[in-house]
Amino acid sequence: MATVPKKVADRLAAGLKKFQPILASAKARDVGESDTVTIIKDMLSEIFGYDKYSEVTSEFAIRGTYCDLAIKLDGVLQTLIEVKAIGLDLKDSHVKQAVDYAANQGVDWVLLTNGMTWRVYHIVFAKPIDHELVIDMDFGALNARSAEDLELPYLWCKEGWQRSVLGDFHTQKQALSRFFLGSMLLTQPVLDVIRRELRRVSPDVKIETDQIRAVLAAEVIKRDVMEGEKADEARKKITKAASNALRTTSPKPSNSPDITVPPTPAE
Repeated sequence: MATVPKKVADRLAAGLKKFQPILASAKARDVGESDTVTIIKDMLSEIFGYDKYSEVTSEFAIRGTYCDLAIKLDGVLQTLIEVKAIGLDLKDSHVKQAVDYAANQGVDWVLLTNGMTWRVYHIVFAKPIDHELVIDMDFGALNARSAEDLELPYLWCKEGWQRSVLGDFHTQKQALSRFFLGSMLLTQPVLDVIRRELRRVSPDVKIETDQIRAVLAAEVIKRDVMEGEKADEARKKITKAASNALRTTSPKPSNSPDITVPPTPAE
């Protein structure tokens, strides 16, 4: 995960100390959604570094309805935020509306929060539109003195957003997903390595990569890892990366004409 700049880390730590008691009090009083939205706007400004007057938009209008908040940077819509009352447990159904809003606007990211729980989703522009949970943060449990705890909210900070750290975090998380690792195990380079190591252990046994692939697919890797849209997407990314690497390493044809050396005349 990206290192948090000291200036941002100091602001995050101060914000945690200030807003954790505010949120605890609001939850104890069971404040409603509108009051929770007010707290979230202050948090976006004082903790996450956004200008709440020019970069945080309230009740963003979408096709005749509204999303609670939206963030714009340099006038460009970056993300939509759906806020629920602080005493309400967040459910999958709550994010569906925000995802529909985001898909309509061509936005890649959605935040669902009740103040205490912050969930960031990446929109998957497939048929049908889907979403994947990238961050699930318990704001009340974060330790202002822990550098590791500050890394998670930094992903949502303005400075982190401008440096694309959220996108990088998402890419890393995808690469370590069971779908990506499952597909990677069945690629030819990995199978060749496994075959080499198996032959080292059992030099007298003839083992082919097709046999290894069959055992991995049928007995080692779970079926749900190999099937479905996420598995297909992982295979496509791996295939594309392999093709790009092949093109990069292939020698380029020379533009110089072939030079034929004439035979040495006989004396």
